[in-house]
Amino acid sequence: MMKKISSGTVHTVPEDLRKALVADAAARVVWNDLTPLARNEWICWVTFVKKDETRKEHVQRMTNQLQEGKRRPCCWIGCTHRTDKPVSPSVKAILSRRKKI
Repeated sequence: MMKKISSGTVHTVPEDLRKALVADAAARVVWNDLTPLARNEWICWVTFVKKDETRKEHVQRMTNQLQEGKRRPCCWIGCTHRTDKPVSPSVKAILSRRKKI
């Protein structure tokens, strides 16, 4: 049986995240109840990291936090990939202070 996993506003659900949500019914219920924008922020929060190990940690942390009722990633500046609205001045300031690699 295929379990429905809703997408975000810009991002689609990557396979590792989809598998975690399919395996966790409680997290999946909360996930599908989120707004598309909130789902988008979780997806972006999980996928923006560079290391596979960190990404796995983010997926696990996301499912745990969804089970706890959290609806958005904590301390996340938001998805900068949205093209339907400009990046806010506060987010621009945060991004400009980040170390350039």
